[in-house]
Amino acid sequence: MGDIIMRNRFEAQLHNLNEQIITMGAMVESAIASAARALENRDIELATKVAESDNAIDEKEREIEHICLKLLMQQQPVASDLRMISAAMKMITDIERVGDQAADIAQLTVMLCEQNAVLITAVELKEMAKATIKMVSGAIDAFVRKDIELVHEVIAYDDVVDEQFNNIRKKLMTSIRENENIDEHAIDEMMISKYFERIGDHAVNIAEWVEFSLTGKLKNEE
Repeated sequence: MGDIIMRNRFEAQLHNLNEQIITMGAMVESAIASAARALENRDIELATKVAESDNAIDEKEREIEHICLKLLMQQQPVASDLRMISAAMKMITDIERVGDQAADIAQLTVMLCEQNAVLITAVELKEMAKATIKMVSGAIDAFVRKDIELVHEVIAYDDVVDEQFNNIRKKLMTSIRENENIDEHAIDEMMISKYFERIGDHAVNIAEWVEFSLTGKLKNEE
């Protein structure tokens, strides 16, 4: 009877872990979307809020780490539990880094707004933002739904983001060659596109850890 009670308590804590990861995922999805909107609308106030929200995301990561460690210490987990907890600890690292990238984009947005810079790749960055938000949302949804097919869709979609990044880089390099006065602004835009590209990479990592939690297989083991 005692074992059943312990297991039920453990299951409840696992459920709480899932809920906290979903909450953290929603926080970074909001941060990316707000950073993209601030960039598009030249909204310094919104960009500043995004940059400041990174502290809350960091705190949520620490909270989830504590839950994971508590689960590992309370009871000897079975293999599937151990996979889930191990994957959770890896996932939140990537989720937190997505928050960092959103904050970096927001900080550059503030600088570009203050300089009244005219963005060369405004349209392309807007599309890239949509693509990376789709990837992060897909990775979190795959975790919630335990959906391997969606995991694979997220991983495959990274090619789209990489192509967008390459196109932005080419356009900016061409503009720099043609007009030396836009060097600084173009470099900031390049950095923003690089941050979006990194967000896509982190979404892939999250998706791969979701797959590991469900199958026990890591990509580099195939």
